[in-house]
Amino acid sequence: MMKTNNNTPAAVQIAVIGLGTVGGGAITVLCQNSDVIAARALPIRVKRVVDLDAQRAAGLCEKLNLPQSIISSRWQDAVEDPEIDVIVEVIGGVTVARDLISAALKAGKSVVTANKDLMAAHGGELLQMAADHHVDLFFEASVAGGIPVIQAVKESLAGNRFSQIMGILNGTTNYILTMMCEKGADFAQALSEAQALGFAEADPTNDVEGYDAARKIAILASIAYNSRVSDSMVATEGISQISKWDIAYADEFGYVIKSIGLARFDGEMIDVRVHPAMIKKGHPLASVRDSYNAVFVTGDAVENAMFYGRGAGSLPTGSAIAGDVIAAARNIAHGSRNRWGCTCYQQLPIRPLADVVSKYYVRIQVYDRVGVFAAMAKVLGDCQVSMDSVMQKRRIDAEQTEIVVITHKVRHENLVKALNALTDLDCVVKVNNYIRVEDEDI
Repeated sequence: MMKTNNNTPAAVQIAVIGLGTVGGGAITVLCQNSDVIAARALPIRVKRVVDLDAQRAAGLCEKLNLPQSIISSRWQDAVEDPEIDVIVEVIGGVTVARDLISAALKAGKSVVTANKDLMAAHGGELLQMAADHHVDLFFEASVAGGIPVIQAVKESLAGNRFSQIMGILNGTTNYILTMMCEKGADFAQALSEAQALGFAEADPTNDVEGYDAARKIAILASIAYNSRVSDSMVATEGISQISKWDIAYADEFGYVIKSIGLARFDGEMIDVRVHPAMIKKGHPLASVRDSYNAVFVTGDAVENAMFYGRGAGSLPTGSAIAGDVIAAARNIAHGSRNRWGCTCYQQLPIRPLADVVSKYYVRIQVYDRVGVFAAMAKVLGDCQVSMDSVMQKRRIDAEQTEIVVITHKVRHENLVKALNALTDLDCVVKVNNYIRVEDEDI
């Protein structure tokens, strides 16, 4: 750290490792807003940038008026530099990032990361390492891009007991479902449009199958319930089976379909999952459209609060990283590093998916003949699934039609047994889809 003659900090020196979309956004925010940051906190100087793409690094440094001499292709150059105070890790992935962050923490450097994969899988280990070496590990940008939800849950709302965190945590899936809702597109059409606009990757699996959101809700659940939750503990379902007919029926019943990350605690077990859900049109999350994210938090003191904004993108995520860099710099300047630390002091059990209770929407394709409703009702009753409503919807062809069932609250295990039994009926062609119904009042 650079200091003035009276030993007060003149600047905190940082290294940015990885200059892709997120890293480029972070360094852009830090450089373009350097005067505002210095006025609000203290000067922050980029002393080293590290990237395997030398041409990309050179172009970014030229754009931001940074000297070419600070470019390196080895992350070790930044970690081993005694003058660098904070390491910003934005290379992504798990293996190299884990080695890099571990080395930085052991070298006595604070770390800022946007790495949700790493924090969901190894966050506890790395936070403990930061505590052991009396440095900071900040990760605001790992969840919901530019939305400051981690700080809110971990610090601003720390006086609450949280009964629920429910969020739209992936902009790609939210964009796809928005297009399906507003334009009547089917899933394949909406995905293709999202890819054309850059909202979805060429291989969209992590997004559309829920894995990205699972990592984020695992991080939020760990913080909210002070218990280590990894992404492998999150029951996960994607949106690829959602049809335009599901969208239309949901609208008719007064719901909107969203892919949500959900964490609940009943005093005994944590219920944590990612899946499509029908939520009431009046719920604040129902109006979150396009690629935006939102996190809806319920605490015993604050009651309900929602955080909304861009969940991804170069500058929004760069904004979150810059905020963490400023926090780390302030802690260094005031000798108060590792104030947050790891808050996972409990080992709470995760509720098995089979025991989760919910209402369900079920769309079933059947032969249009006498006795169908009676046969279905018997199967559902035998499996302890109670119907709230059942109705015949669109005709498939001259012989087949579609029936929609809304159940009362039922254990997931019972619902699965019922669906398997329905497919064995001669009058049932197939079960086209089922979706959970989040019907709780706000």
